[in-house]
Amino acid sequence: MQSKTQILVVDDDLEIRELLEEYLSKSGFGVSTVEDGEHLHRHLDEQGYPDLILLDVMLPGDDGFSLCQQIRKHSNVPIIMLTAVSDETDQIIGLEIGADDYVAKPFSPRQLSARIKALLRRVQVQEDKAPDTLPKTITFGDWVLDTLAHRIIHLENEEQHDLSGSDFSLLMLFLSRPNEVLDRDTISFATKGREALPFERGIDVQLSRLRNRLGDSGKYPQYIKTMRGNGYILAVPVSYEH
Repeated sequence: MQSKTQILVVDDDLEIRELLEEYLSKSGFGVSTVEDGEHLHRHLDEQGYPDLILLDVMLPGDDGFSLCQQIRKHSNVPIIMLTAVSDETDQIIGLEIGADDYVAKPFSPRQLSARIKALLRRVQVQEDKAPDTLPKTITFGDWVLDTLAHRIIHLENEEQHDLSGSDFSLLMLFLSRPNEVLDRDTISFATKGREALPFERGIDVQLSRLRNRLGDSGKYPQYIKTMRGNGYILAVPVSYEH
């Protein structure tokens, strides 16, 4: 019998924890809840990493941003940030430090469940790709991607960057379709498992973060170029080594 997908809810609001535990459990998930960073770390030490973490921004002690950064040092577990509805800054910061998606409060449990399922589908698609079907390394421009370690390495100065799950998915999308214009919905499906929302800033943040990693964040980027009104394109040669 297949075990349930495990979700860890981190929120200091007891009512929200109880609501999410009840709703997500009825949706077939295994759910654990903790109220702050101290209990989060204790849970991870005792139980290991779950399949997905719902992480509130406003927490006593270490806030959600700090905890997200701490988690990313050790794991690429999918993280959905729970942010204030009116604060776009929270949403952007969360994505910049490695969160995979965000849901603004107040939210409906049904909306949140849909986001969870979409993100888990994206992760499952990535995991279903057998290791022997992926190139061991992919060279593009002055960089090489280690597909097993999820790490990019500069060919000249050996600068290295580890990639979060969504960053890796975004880069793999471009590397699998070089010199092809990719629209925002295509990018959102690859990184979040869902269509892009109207006026959503998340894709812009992810692209900006990846460009920064590549040293390609100037006015005229050489790697990922913007095709105004159409999407984005990887404009450097790509080679694969199996």
